[in-house]
Amino acid sequence: MSERLTRQFAFLNEADRLKSVTRANVLMDGSRPENVAEHSWHLALWALVMGAPAGVDLDRVIAMLLLHDLPEIDCGDHPIHLAHDGAAVAAAELAAARRLFGLLPADLAGRCLALWQEFEAAETPEARLAKRYDHAQPIFQVLFANKPLADHVEVVRDNLATGRAARFRTEWPEIHALASALLAGDAGAAPADLAARLAFLAEADRLKSVDRATTLVDGSRPENSGEHSWHLALYALILADHAAPGVDVARVIRMLLLHDLVEIDVGDVPIHSANGTAHGSAATQAAEARAADRIFGLLPNALRDDLRATWEEFEAAESPDALFAKSLDRVQPVLANLMSGGGTWITYAVTYDQLVSRVGSKIARGAPGVWDWVNTRAAPFFDRA
Repeated sequence: MSERLTRQFAFLNEADRLKSVTRANVLMDGSRPENVAEHSWHLALWALVMGAPAGVDLDRVIAMLLLHDLPEIDCGDHPIHLAHDGAAVAAAELAAARRLFGLLPADLAGRCLALWQEFEAAETPEARLAKRYDHAQPIFQVLFANKPLADHVEVVRDNLATGRAARFRTEWPEIHALASALLAGDAGAAPADLAARLAFLAEADRLKSVDRATTLVDGSRPENSGEHSWHLALYALILADHAAPGVDVARVIRMLLLHDLVEIDVGDVPIHSANGTAHGSAATQAAEARAADRIFGLLPNALRDDLRATWEEFEAAESPDALFAKSLDRVQPVLANLMSGGGTWITYAVTYDQLVSRVGSKIARGAPGVWDWVNTRAAPFFDRA
Protein backbone atom coordinates (compact mmCIF):
# COMPACT_ATOMS: atom_id res chain seq x y z
CA MET A 1 0.00 0.00 0.00
CA SER A 2 2.90 2.37 0.72
CA GLU A 3 4.24 2.01 -2.83
CA ARG A 4 0.77 2.59 -4.23
CA LEU A 5 0.39 5.82 -2.27
CA THR A 6 3.86 6.91 -3.30
CA ARG A 7 2.85 6.66 -6.94
CA GLN A 8 -0.52 8.30 -6.38
CA PHE A 9 1.06 11.28 -4.64
CA ALA A 10 3.78 11.52 -7.28
CA PHE A 11 1.02 11.99 -9.86
CA LEU A 12 -0.88 14.48 -7.69
CA ASN A 13 2.27 16.53 -7.11
CA GLU A 14 3.00 16.53 -10.83
CA ALA A 15 -0.59 17.59 -11.53
CA ASP A 16 0.07 20.71 -9.44
CA ARG A 17 2.04 22.04 -12.42
CA LEU A 18 -1.24 22.60 -14.30
CA LYS A 19 -1.73 25.64 -12.06
CA SER A 20 1.18 27.29 -13.85
CA VAL A 21 -0.13 26.75 -17.41
CA THR A 22 -1.93 29.87 -18.60
CA ARG A 23 -4.74 30.13 -21.12
CA ALA A 24 -5.72 32.81 -23.64
CA ASN A 25 -8.83 33.58 -21.56
CA VAL A 26 -8.63 36.06 -18.68
CA LEU A 27 -10.54 36.11 -15.41
CA MET A 28 -13.86 37.93 -15.54
CA ASP A 29 -12.41 40.83 -13.59
CA GLY A 30 -9.69 41.19 -16.23
CA SER A 31 -6.90 40.98 -13.68
CA ARG A 32 -4.82 38.18 -15.23
CA PRO A 33 -4.92 35.19 -17.57
CA GLU A 34 -6.83 32.17 -16.35
CA ASN A 35 -4.76 29.08 -15.65
CA VAL A 36 -5.72 25.61 -16.76
CA ALA A 37 -6.25 24.13 -13.29
CA GLU A 38 -8.79 26.75 -12.23
CA HIS A 39 -10.40 26.46 -15.67
CA SER A 40 -10.79 22.72 -15.06
CA TRP A 41 -12.41 23.42 -11.69
CA HIS A 42 -14.79 25.93 -13.26
CA LEU A 43 -15.75 23.42 -15.96
CA ALA A 44 -16.48 20.72 -13.39
CA LEU A 45 -18.61 23.25 -11.51
CA TRP A 46 -20.38 24.10 -14.78
CA ALA A 47 -21.26 20.44 -15.17
CA LEU A 48 -22.51 20.19 -11.59
CA VAL A 49 -24.68 23.30 -11.98
CA MET A 50 -25.95 22.72 -15.52
CA GLY A 51 -26.58 19.01 -14.96
CA ALA A 52 -27.07 16.19 -17.43
CA PRO A 53 -29.98 14.74 -19.41
CA ALA A 54 -31.57 11.51 -18.27
CA GLY A 55 -29.34 8.54 -18.98
CA VAL A 56 -26.09 10.54 -18.95
CA ASP A 57 -23.75 9.91 -16.02
CA LEU A 58 -23.01 13.40 -14.69
CA ASP A 59 -20.32 12.22 -12.29
CA ARG A 60 -18.45 10.62 -15.18
CA VAL A 61 -18.69 13.94 -17.03
CA ILE A 62 -17.21 15.71 -14.01
CA ALA A 63 -14.38 13.19 -13.77
CA MET A 64 -13.52 13.74 -17.44
CA LEU A 65 -13.38 17.50 -16.91
CA LEU A 66 -11.04 17.11 -13.94
CA LEU A 67 -8.61 15.17 -16.14
CA HIS A 68 -9.16 16.57 -19.62
CA ASP A 69 -6.47 19.24 -19.75
CA LEU A 70 -3.70 17.54 -17.76
CA PRO A 71 -1.58 16.96 -20.92
CA GLU A 72 -1.23 20.75 -21.17
CA ILE A 73 1.40 20.41 -18.43
CA ASP A 74 3.67 19.23 -21.24
CA CYS A 75 1.98 20.71 -24.30
CA GLY A 76 0.59 24.06 -23.18
CA ASP A 77 -2.71 25.65 -24.21
CA HIS A 78 -3.75 25.90 -27.87
CA PRO A 79 -6.17 28.84 -28.30
CA ILE A 80 -8.97 28.17 -30.77
CA HIS A 81 -8.40 31.37 -32.74
CA LEU A 82 -4.83 30.43 -33.70
CA ALA A 83 -3.75 27.95 -36.36
CA HIS A 84 -2.43 24.61 -35.12
CA ASP A 85 -1.32 21.33 -36.64
CA GLY A 86 -4.16 19.24 -35.24
CA ALA A 87 -2.49 15.89 -35.80
CA ALA A 88 0.73 17.02 -34.17
CA VAL A 89 -1.10 18.47 -31.17
CA ALA A 90 -3.11 15.26 -30.75
CA ALA A 91 0.03 13.13 -30.87
CA ALA A 92 1.84 15.35 -28.36
CA GLU A 93 -1.12 15.33 -25.98
CA LEU A 94 -1.42 11.54 -26.15
CA ALA A 95 2.28 11.20 -25.32
CA ALA A 96 1.82 13.62 -22.43
CA ALA A 97 -1.23 11.74 -21.16
CA ARG A 98 0.69 8.47 -21.24
CA ARG A 99 3.59 10.03 -19.32
CA LEU A 100 1.41 11.69 -16.70
CA PHE A 101 -1.01 8.84 -16.07
CA GLY A 102 1.94 6.45 -16.21
CA LEU A 103 3.06 7.88 -12.88
CA LEU A 104 0.07 6.14 -11.29
CA PRO A 105 -0.28 2.47 -10.32
CA ALA A 106 -1.00 0.49 -13.47
CA ASP A 107 -4.70 -0.17 -12.82
CA LEU A 108 -5.42 3.47 -12.05
CA ALA A 109 -3.26 4.68 -14.93
CA GLY A 110 -5.31 2.58 -17.35
CA ARG A 111 -8.63 3.89 -16.03
CA CYS A 112 -7.55 7.54 -16.15
CA LEU A 113 -6.04 7.24 -19.62
CA ALA A 114 -9.20 5.55 -20.91
CA LEU A 115 -11.36 8.31 -19.43
CA TRP A 116 -9.16 10.98 -21.00
CA GLN A 117 -9.26 9.23 -24.38
CA GLU A 118 -13.04 8.92 -24.13
CA PHE A 119 -13.26 12.68 -23.66
CA GLU A 120 -10.95 13.30 -26.61
CA ALA A 121 -12.91 11.00 -28.91
CA ALA A 122 -16.20 12.72 -27.99
CA GLU A 123 -18.29 9.73 -29.04
CA THR A 124 -20.10 8.77 -25.82
CA PRO A 125 -22.98 10.86 -24.40
CA GLU A 126 -20.82 11.74 -21.39
CA ALA A 127 -17.88 12.87 -23.51
CA ARG A 128 -20.11 14.94 -25.78
CA LEU A 129 -21.65 16.67 -22.78
CA ALA A 130 -18.20 17.32 -21.27
CA LYS A 131 -17.10 18.84 -24.60
CA ARG A 132 -20.23 21.00 -24.64
CA TYR A 133 -19.32 22.55 -21.30
CA ASP A 134 -15.66 22.87 -22.29
CA HIS A 135 -16.71 24.86 -25.36
CA ALA A 136 -19.40 26.97 -23.65
CA GLN A 137 -17.56 28.16 -20.54
CA PRO A 138 -14.95 30.30 -22.35
CA ILE A 139 -17.73 32.11 -24.26
CA PHE A 140 -19.35 33.30 -21.04
CA GLN A 141 -15.97 33.94 -19.47
CA VAL A 142 -15.78 36.71 -22.08
CA LEU A 143 -19.40 37.84 -22.28
CA PHE A 144 -19.85 38.12 -18.49
CA ALA A 145 -16.52 39.87 -17.96
CA ASN A 146 -16.50 43.26 -16.27
CA LYS A 147 -14.88 44.83 -19.34
CA PRO A 148 -14.67 42.26 -22.17
CA LEU A 149 -11.57 42.61 -24.31
CA ALA A 150 -12.47 43.62 -27.85
CA ASP A 151 -10.37 40.93 -29.51
CA HIS A 152 -11.83 38.27 -27.20
CA VAL A 153 -15.34 39.39 -28.12
CA GLU A 154 -14.48 38.92 -31.79
CA VAL A 155 -13.19 35.42 -31.09
CA VAL A 156 -16.54 34.63 -29.44
CA ARG A 157 -18.45 36.13 -32.36
CA ASP A 158 -16.52 34.01 -34.89
CA ASN A 159 -16.78 30.92 -32.69
CA LEU A 160 -20.59 31.20 -32.52
CA ALA A 161 -20.91 31.93 -36.24
CA THR A 162 -18.59 29.39 -37.83
CA GLY A 163 -16.45 27.81 -35.10
CA ARG A 164 -16.92 24.89 -32.76
CA ALA A 165 -19.74 26.68 -30.89
CA ALA A 166 -21.82 27.11 -34.07
CA ARG A 167 -23.23 23.62 -33.38
CA PHE A 168 -24.95 25.05 -30.29
CA ARG A 169 -27.63 26.41 -32.63
CA THR A 170 -29.10 22.92 -32.65
CA GLU A 171 -27.26 21.19 -29.79
CA TRP A 172 -27.87 23.84 -27.11
CA PRO A 173 -30.08 26.51 -28.69
CA GLU A 174 -30.78 28.42 -25.45
CA ILE A 175 -27.07 29.02 -24.91
CA HIS A 176 -26.44 29.98 -28.54
CA ALA A 177 -29.38 32.38 -28.50
CA LEU A 178 -28.28 33.96 -25.21
CA ALA A 179 -24.66 34.39 -26.30
CA SER A 180 -25.79 35.91 -29.59
CA ALA A 181 -28.13 38.29 -27.75
CA LEU A 182 -25.35 39.36 -25.39
CA LEU A 183 -23.13 40.08 -28.37
CA ALA A 184 -25.91 42.29 -29.72
CA GLY A 185 -26.19 44.13 -26.40
CA ASP A 186 -29.36 42.45 -25.12
CA ALA A 187 -28.64 41.52 -21.50
CA GLY A 188 -32.17 40.39 -20.64
CA ALA A 189 -32.64 37.57 -23.11
CA ALA A 190 -32.01 34.52 -20.89
CA PRO A 191 -34.76 32.30 -19.42
CA ALA A 192 -34.83 32.84 -15.64
CA ASP A 193 -33.53 29.38 -14.71
CA LEU A 194 -30.58 29.58 -17.13
CA ALA A 195 -29.84 33.17 -16.09
CA ALA A 196 -29.65 32.13 -12.44
CA ARG A 197 -27.26 29.25 -13.13
CA LEU A 198 -25.01 31.47 -15.23
CA ALA A 199 -25.06 34.22 -12.59
CA PHE A 200 -23.87 31.70 -9.99
CA LEU A 201 -21.14 30.41 -12.30
CA ALA A 202 -20.00 33.94 -13.08
CA GLU A 203 -19.84 34.75 -9.36
CA ALA A 204 -17.84 31.56 -8.79
CA ASP A 205 -15.12 32.96 -11.07
CA ARG A 206 -14.14 35.23 -8.17
CA LEU A 207 -12.84 32.21 -6.22
CA LYS A 208 -9.87 32.20 -8.60
CA SER A 209 -8.76 35.48 -7.02
CA VAL A 210 -8.82 34.27 -3.41
CA ASP A 211 -5.26 33.51 -2.34
CA ARG A 212 -4.49 30.84 0.23
CA ALA A 213 -1.61 30.62 2.70
CA THR A 214 -0.43 27.42 1.02
CA THR A 215 1.80 27.77 -2.01
CA LEU A 216 2.11 25.71 -5.15
CA VAL A 217 4.33 22.68 -4.66
CA ASP A 218 7.21 24.54 -6.33
CA GLY A 219 6.81 27.41 -3.84
CA SER A 220 6.54 29.97 -6.64
CA ARG A 221 3.35 31.71 -5.49
CA PRO A 222 0.30 31.30 -3.26
CA GLU A 223 -2.28 28.81 -4.44
CA ASN A 224 -5.76 30.21 -5.06
CA SER A 225 -8.96 28.63 -3.83
CA GLY A 226 -10.28 27.81 -7.31
CA GLU A 227 -7.29 25.75 -8.36
CA HIS A 228 -7.12 24.28 -4.84
CA SER A 229 -10.70 23.05 -5.27
CA TRP A 230 -9.76 21.41 -8.58
CA HIS A 231 -6.73 19.74 -6.99
CA LEU A 232 -8.82 18.41 -4.10
CA ALA A 233 -11.43 16.97 -6.45
CA LEU A 234 -8.57 15.30 -8.33
CA TYR A 235 -7.24 13.98 -5.01
CA ALA A 236 -10.62 12.35 -4.40
CA LEU A 237 -10.65 10.76 -7.84
CA ILE A 238 -7.10 9.40 -7.47
CA LEU A 239 -7.20 8.38 -3.80
CA ALA A 240 -10.68 6.84 -3.91
CA ASP A 241 -9.37 3.42 -2.99
CA HIS A 242 -8.25 4.78 0.41
CA ALA A 243 -11.77 5.81 1.43
CA ALA A 244 -13.71 3.81 3.97
CA PRO A 245 -16.14 1.17 2.67
CA GLY A 246 -19.40 2.74 1.59
CA VAL A 247 -17.99 6.19 0.83
CA ASP A 248 -19.49 7.62 -2.38
CA VAL A 249 -16.46 9.24 -4.00
CA ALA A 250 -18.60 10.97 -6.64
CA ARG A 251 -20.40 12.81 -3.82
CA VAL A 252 -17.04 13.62 -2.23
CA ILE A 253 -15.93 15.21 -5.49
CA ARG A 254 -19.09 17.32 -5.58
CA MET A 255 -18.43 18.49 -2.02
CA LEU A 256 -14.88 19.48 -2.85
CA LEU A 257 -15.92 21.43 -5.94
CA LEU A 258 -18.21 23.49 -3.69
CA HIS A 259 -16.47 23.52 -0.33
CA ASP A 260 -14.55 26.80 -0.57
CA LEU A 261 -17.04 28.95 -2.49
CA VAL A 262 -17.81 30.89 0.69
CA GLU A 263 -14.23 32.20 0.60
CA ILE A 264 -15.37 34.58 -2.14
CA ASP A 265 -16.79 36.65 0.72
CA VAL A 266 -14.79 35.45 3.72
CA GLY A 267 -11.35 34.78 2.29
CA ASP A 268 -9.00 32.00 3.28
CA VAL A 269 -8.63 31.38 7.03
CA PRO A 270 -5.39 29.38 7.41
CA ILE A 271 -5.63 26.54 9.87
CA HIS A 272 -2.30 27.45 11.46
CA SER A 273 -2.86 31.22 11.67
CA ALA A 274 -3.55 33.06 14.95
CA ASN A 275 -2.46 29.95 16.82
CA GLY A 276 -5.24 28.08 15.05
CA THR A 277 -8.09 29.91 16.79
CA ALA A 278 -9.58 31.75 13.78
CA HIS A 279 -10.08 28.62 11.71
CA GLY A 280 -13.39 27.06 12.70
CA SER A 281 -14.27 29.78 15.21
CA ALA A 282 -17.89 30.79 15.76
CA ALA A 283 -17.24 34.12 14.04
CA THR A 284 -15.76 32.43 10.98
CA GLN A 285 -18.59 29.90 10.81
CA ALA A 286 -21.18 32.68 10.99
CA ALA A 287 -19.46 34.63 8.24
CA GLU A 288 -19.29 31.53 6.05
CA ALA A 289 -22.98 30.80 6.62
CA ARG A 290 -23.86 34.33 5.49
CA ALA A 291 -21.67 33.86 2.42
CA ALA A 292 -23.40 30.56 1.67
CA ASP A 293 -26.78 32.29 1.93
CA ARG A 294 -25.73 34.86 -0.64
CA ILE A 295 -23.79 32.69 -3.08
CA PHE A 296 -26.00 29.59 -3.19
CA GLY A 297 -28.98 31.95 -3.12
CA LEU A 298 -28.14 32.97 -6.68
CA LEU A 299 -29.29 29.55 -7.91
CA PRO A 300 -32.79 28.30 -8.76
CA ASN A 301 -34.48 27.12 -5.58
CA ALA A 302 -34.22 23.33 -5.92
CA LEU A 303 -30.58 23.44 -7.02
CA ARG A 304 -29.83 26.03 -4.34
CA ASP A 305 -31.14 23.71 -1.65
CA ASP A 306 -29.29 20.67 -3.03
CA LEU A 307 -25.89 22.34 -3.33
CA ARG A 308 -26.26 24.22 -0.05
CA ALA A 309 -27.04 20.92 1.69
CA THR A 310 -23.95 19.35 0.12
CA TRP A 311 -21.81 22.24 1.40
CA GLU A 312 -23.35 21.97 4.88
CA GLU A 313 -22.68 18.23 4.97
CA PHE A 314 -19.01 18.91 4.23
CA GLU A 315 -18.86 21.56 6.97
CA ALA A 316 -20.48 19.27 9.56
CA ALA A 317 -17.92 16.52 8.82
CA GLU A 318 -20.12 13.78 10.25
CA SER A 319 -21.06 11.59 7.29
CA PRO A 320 -18.54 9.10 5.87
CA ASP A 321 -18.44 11.08 2.62
CA ALA A 322 -17.71 14.34 4.43
CA LEU A 323 -15.07 12.74 6.65
CA PHE A 324 -13.15 11.56 3.59
CA ALA A 325 -13.57 14.97 1.92
CA LYS A 326 -12.24 16.72 5.05
CA SER A 327 -9.29 14.33 5.17
CA LEU A 328 -8.31 15.28 1.65
CA ASP A 329 -8.76 18.98 2.41
CA ARG A 330 -6.21 18.57 5.22
CA VAL A 331 -3.73 16.36 3.41
CA GLN A 332 -3.24 18.40 0.23
CA PRO A 333 -1.55 21.36 2.00
CA VAL A 334 0.74 18.93 3.83
CA LEU A 335 2.02 17.65 0.49
CA ALA A 336 2.48 21.22 -0.75
CA ASN A 337 4.50 22.06 2.37
CA LEU A 338 6.64 18.95 2.06
CA MET A 339 7.38 19.67 -1.60
CA SER A 340 8.08 23.38 -1.08
CA GLY A 341 10.46 22.98 1.86
CA GLY A 342 8.12 23.73 4.73
CA GLY A 343 5.70 26.36 3.45
CA THR A 344 3.14 27.39 6.05
CA TRP A 345 4.84 25.31 8.72
CA ILE A 346 7.68 27.81 8.60
CA THR A 347 5.43 30.86 8.11
CA TYR A 348 3.39 30.07 11.22
CA ALA A 349 6.11 28.30 13.26
CA VAL A 350 4.05 25.11 13.41
CA THR A 351 5.16 22.36 15.78
CA TYR A 352 4.79 18.66 15.14
CA ASP A 353 2.20 18.38 17.94
CA GLN A 354 0.15 21.15 16.26
CA LEU A 355 0.38 19.36 12.93
CA VAL A 356 -0.95 16.18 14.50
CA SER A 357 -3.78 17.87 16.43
CA ARG A 358 -4.93 20.28 13.71
CA VAL A 359 -4.26 18.18 10.63
CA GLY A 360 -3.25 14.60 11.34
CA SER A 361 -6.22 13.79 13.54
CA LYS A 362 -8.59 15.04 10.81
CA ILE A 363 -6.87 13.04 8.07
CA ALA A 364 -6.84 9.91 10.21
CA ARG A 365 -10.61 10.11 10.80
CA GLY A 366 -11.41 9.69 7.11
CA ALA A 367 -8.26 8.13 5.64
CA PRO A 368 -6.06 6.52 8.29
CA GLY A 369 -3.81 4.79 5.78
CA VAL A 370 -3.15 8.08 4.03
CA TRP A 371 -2.18 9.74 7.33
CA ASP A 372 0.21 6.89 8.16
CA TRP A 373 1.98 7.45 4.82
CA VAL A 374 2.03 11.24 5.17
CA ASN A 375 3.14 11.16 8.80
CA THR A 376 6.24 9.13 8.04
CA ARG A 377 7.29 11.86 5.60
CA ALA A 378 6.22 14.90 7.63
CA ALA A 379 7.68 13.90 11.00
CA PRO A 380 11.34 14.12 9.86
CA PHE A 381 10.81 17.75 8.81
CA PHE A 382 9.98 18.66 12.41
CA ASP A 383 12.91 16.64 13.71
CA ARG A 384 15.13 18.91 11.61
CA ALA A 385 13.41 22.14 12.69
